[in-house]
Amino acid sequence: MKLIKKGAEADIYVTEWQNSDAILKIRKSKNYRNPILDKNLRKQRTIKESQTIMEVKSFGIPAPLVYFVNLEKSSILMQRIPGKPIHDLPDSKVITLAKQMGNLVGMLHQNGIMHGDLTTSNFIFFQNKVYVIDFGLSQKTIKPEDHAVDLRLIKEILNSAHAKIMEKAWKNFLTGYRSVVGTARYLKIIKLVSEIESRGRYATVV
Repeated sequence: MKLIKKGAEADIYVTEWQNSDAILKIRKSKNYRNPILDKNLRKQRTIKESQTIMEVKSFGIPAPLVYFVNLEKSSILMQRIPGKPIHDLPDSKVITLAKQMGNLVGMLHQNGIMHGDLTTSNFIFFQNKVYVIDFGLSQKTIKPEDHAVDLRLIKEILNSAHAKIMEKAWKNFLTGYRSVVGTARYLKIIKLVSEIESRGRYATVV
């Protein structure tokens, strides 16, 4: 078992499950929390994340298979998607795949799920398909405001990590997103994204 990522909420390991590569996600205890509260919180978040992964797969969204959930250890053992994060792909590929990313986010939102951590590292390209991973911060919500927060984050990521191609990638992302949620919903959410951005600029000035 090899540690590949230390996060604020969980540690991620590469391991094996029945001779296949797997990912083990273990939620860490927090010393500042009451021990009983901490255990219950990690348990509930583990249940929610594993259920969300299985739910999004039922919508037809490519996501890892869940192999095993250990509530005592607050861990999820799941399929390791062996492709590359979109973050690490050449610019031309990121531009092309942005439409597919937008399509998948649209499917999530149409089915009442906010991802909560939309970065290009949480989309994996494998065998000509884009997979969505890491649902640790996901929420069930149909609120346009919440969906706008998702879009605002991916826009920020494109602007910071993929600045040279941001405009083309963002345009393609929105095309894919709009094709799923429809024009009326799309226009409402994009307006909210603009409002979030204007609030951010105001806060910075103040």
